[in-house]
Amino acid sequence: MLEQTFIHLPGVGPRTERGLWAQGCTSWQVFLDNPKSFSLGSASKDLARRELEKSQEALANGEFQFFRRRLKLKNAWRAWEAFESSTIYLDIETDGTQDPEGVTIVGLYDGKEFTALVHDDNMFEFPDRISHFSNIVTFYGSSFDLPVLQKKFPRMLMDQIHFDLCSGFQELGFHGGLKKLEKEFGFNRSPETDGLSGYDAVLLWRRHLRGQKGALERLIAYNREDVVNLAPLARICFDKLCARARGEKVEIPESLTPKPQVPRPPRKPAAELSEPVWRLPLGQ
Repeated sequence: MLEQTFIHLPGVGPRTERGLWAQGCTSWQVFLDNPKSFSLGSASKDLARRELEKSQEALANGEFQFFRRRLKLKNAWRAWEAFESSTIYLDIETDGTQDPEGVTIVGLYDGKEFTALVHDDNMFEFPDRISHFSNIVTFYGSSFDLPVLQKKFPRMLMDQIHFDLCSGFQELGFHGGLKKLEKEFGFNRSPETDGLSGYDAVLLWRRHLRGQKGALERLIAYNREDVVNLAPLARICFDKLCARARGEKVEIPESLTPKPQVPRPPRKPAAELSEPVWRLPLGQ
């Protein structure tokens, strides 16, 4: 998909890009071989040619930073397949706060092996480990995981491409968290971790600190499934985003369709309440 991408060129949007594909311009090289053959609308062909030559050079040299700058977060998914061999899947657990010192586990999966970096043990290895990868895949990491880690390691350079699956699925119109997506696409968790939530991860860490046997191992097992399941979900999300970019209709499963909001009845004035406020059921 990356070498078929033109949306990173100045003046080129989704409609112009689909127009290029419809004209038979299916790759950077096809355009560069004969740029006069294709219409770019109001965009400059000379500028497009120079940018595509830079794109080819950056890809050949593995300069992922170039594509991070050009694609931004919204279109970072387009680079996932091209840099798949240098991709790390990441998810963190915390003590329930957004304090950088509250990170309890950093789970990393490179497509073959899972590694858990644990607070007050081996978490100091994170900056070095992440530096070996070109592409990071998370779920909601742009709003939570990565900002928290950047604060925890302020001197760390985090310049990788970032494919946030939460943003990707929302772009497709899919609504639901990681666990809901896993169930929809048939990824079953182990009996040890099935049904656990982020809050349970907080409780498991607290039990570990109190010395409860097996709590840390269960927390790591929970994080491992969070992280490892990101890899097949990335493939699903990537394929569906490719189809959408081509103008194809992407079906949204009923379970991931946003439900209409049911208006709540108006509150009664305080004088009409038949019971003290503290005795009313929650939500009334």
